Formats: sequence, C-alpha cells, structure tokens
Amino acid sequence: METTVTCRHGDISDDLRARAVEVLTRFGHISPHALEGTALFDTHPVPFTVELRLHVRRGQILVSQAEDRDPRTALDRAEEKLKRQLERAVAAVRGPGRSSSRSA
Repeated sequence: METTVTCRHGDISDDLRARAVEVLTRFGHISPHALEGTALFDTHPVPFTVELRLHVRRGQILVSQAEDRDPRTALDRAEEKLKRQLERAVAAVRGPGRSSSRSA
C-alpha cells in the first residue's frame, strides 16, 4: 500500500511522520484491499487538524478528521474514527450474518 504524509502551513517532526506511516500501514494490514493511505496535517491555526484518507477497493475512500492542541492526540483520534469506518466497510462486504472468524 502506498502511503503519503503531508503537512500544510508548517512542518511536523520525524517522530510524528513515522507514527502517521505506522498508523496507515496498520490500516493496510486490516484491509487487504487498501490501495493508498494519506495523512494530512494542518498546523495552523491551532488546534492542529489531522485528516486520514484510506482508498480501498471499488473506488471507495474512507476519510476521518480530528482536531486537538497536540498533533499526536489529533492523529490518534482520527485513527479511531477511521478504524470504525473500516470495520463497518469490511462488515458490509462480508454481508449480514457472516463473522470475521470461522468456527472449526
């Protein structure tokens, strides 16, 4: 999965950039059909804004956005929102009554 991390109106630390790549990579493992992940940080004005986009199969794009005075906290909140969206999307593809684990 291709990942992109960008920042508007300033720069972000290498640690925060690495954390964003880690989050996007994790979504790639949750959804094997993820094609591209993008993290967009906006550092001005405070509070910081983080937008996560995940392009999955069939042209579907999942988007989450969060704000906080701390960019790491904003990233964590956006991650949780996108995780819920991805779980719903995966469940919708599986169809009603089908679970992710099989019983033996």
